[in-house]
Amino acid sequence: MSLKGIITGAASGIGLAAAQELVDKGWIIYGIDASETALSRASDLIPSPNFRPMPCDLRDAEAVAQVMKTIQKEDPLIHGLICSAGVLKLGRLADMSVEDFDLVLNVNVRGLWLTCRNAIPMLRAAAKAGEMSRVILMSSISAIRPKIESGAYSASKAAVSQLTQILAAECASEGILVNALAPGTVDTPMITGQSDPSKQGNWRPSGSSPLGRIAKPHDIVRVMRFLLSEDASYVTGTVIPVDGGTRAAFIPPK
Repeated sequence: MSLKGIITGAASGIGLAAAQELVDKGWIIYGIDASETALSRASDLIPSPNFRPMPCDLRDAEAVAQVMKTIQKEDPLIHGLICSAGVLKLGRLADMSVEDFDLVLNVNVRGLWLTCRNAIPMLRAAAKAGEMSRVILMSSISAIRPKIESGAYSASKAAVSQLTQILAAECASEGILVNALAPGTVDTPMITGQSDPSKQGNWRPSGSSPLGRIAKPHDIVRVMRFLLSEDASYVTGTVIPVDGGTRAAFIPPK
């Protein structure tokens, strides 16, 4: 029996790395992303019928409901949901546009909640059948140690951490385990797209962790694999930092 999963933000970064890894492990993955072009490129990188691209704008409640209904018709049971879609907009809160603020909250929080709400019937069905049923949400170290000029993003990730804990408690009796990861700086297009100092104001990525490097997407995916394993069968409601010790203590530059 193939395990089945849904990954949002599957066309790039951590979501793409997770899709590649799980398809390699024999999973059937429904990869959701807003960009059809990016999903097409992802399909080229994952040349398997087990990767099934599903274009969807997570800000659109009707579109999210429809794509989940389409998935449910094909596979009534889903064993894993990974919500990796996210956007980063920088700027002082006093100066940020309403459009940018709404985009961050609508994708990172509202879209995540819509995804979970519509996927839970499939996760519930898997748990009822005695099979694995896991949710992994993508928070951020920014929820724990926020930075100036990333107020909207930090607030959105703090919301994800709170949603994780509450959703975990609400779903525990049904056998659905819900956890979140809180990465530090990861080498993804979202971060590299903000790497130009002339465009980022006073915000800076955290840079190398105490371990001496920034994370690669596979560093995050490895922890996902734990949460999707039998070894994590008693783990729920957690927010796990995956940051190489970045938030543990400040190390001044030499």
